[in-house]
Amino acid sequence: MPLPKRAVRKIRGLQDIRTHSGRVDETYLPHKAHLKIACLEMEKARRGKERESARCRIENIDARCHQIAGEKAALLRELSEQNSADFEGVSDNAPKLAPRRKEPGFKLRY
Repeated sequence: MPLPKRAVRKIRGLQDIRTHSGRVDETYLPHKAHLKIACLEMEKARRGKERESARCRIENIDARCHQIAGEKAALLRELSEQNSADFEGVSDNAPKLAPRRKEPGFKLRY
């Protein structure tokens, strides 16, 4: 036997709440357009700041690369001068190093 309508109570949820949110005609709302323009301007300012900091970082990296190249050239120049000075005094009677063995000295087994 069916229950009378008074006894059956419908459980209402969030979807059943009536609002006016969907009833506004959004053809053109000036305040929303101004808000969007303001947001775009703020994003543009942030991106400009990011671009400037990235440019500074790139300049710093390039400067360090040039320093590294200069230090490397100076070290290579010193090595070549030292090697040329070392080979000037080398005679044929100098002791020679023993040839290396082709097989490894030890092996590890697991």
